[in-house]
Amino acid sequence: MTELTSIKLLHLLQISNSALPIGAYSYSEGLETLIELQIIKDANDLKSWLIQELKYGAIRTETAVMTRAFQATQRLDLCTFKSWNNWFSAARETEEMRQQSWQMGYSLLRLIEQIEPATSHLVQACGNPCNYAVAFGTITAYWEIDLTAATLAYLQSWALNLINAAVKLIPLGQTTGQKLLLDLNCIITTATEEILDLQDDDLCSCGWGLSLASMNHEILYTRLFRS
Repeated sequence: MTELTSIKLLHLLQISNSALPIGAYSYSEGLETLIELQIIKDANDLKSWLIQELKYGAIRTETAVMTRAFQATQRLDLCTFKSWNNWFSAARETEEMRQQSWQMGYSLLRLIEQIEPATSHLVQACGNPCNYAVAFGTITAYWEIDLTAATLAYLQSWALNLINAAVKLIPLGQTTGQKLLLDLNCIITTATEEILDLQDDDLCSCGWGLSLASMNHEILYTRLFRS
């Protein structure tokens, strides 16, 4: 990983912050269903689920698409960029997950355009709908952030969002949630290395449990999170 300058590090911290107003906090990515069904009951269950997803799940494919959007932006290769955006839209297993990806992508691009108007040409090139992973890859490439660092931040941001959801749903203590995030550091680092080595034909996931949880989310009797 190349050294991050102070400005690039601050840019990365800002775009991967869970408090970024793009709606990530309103989604549980199947966790609400799993907790309601008592499949995930405590911190250990949650940790096992997150590790499974980092090793085999859809987040690996999503992050791999982010890296490809990053590289296509660097090369100014709009054709490849759009191809991966369309591919990932088709690869989303459920309507809920697709709508989440599109909504967060749209919100991120609008936000970046407002706070840094010089990115307007990139926002227009991304088109609509644009998946969140694609938008994230585009902006981090524009800011010339190291790809390995961007990948690490993307995965940690994903894990933190789900941990924050579980803190409310199980519920868990805030300290327990932070300890769990710390425990995931080695898994996130390993997943980053593996994802960066994936070839295009290797993009796949074994996440049928996530798909079923997502499909059943909208029919729960009560919901805290968006479906």
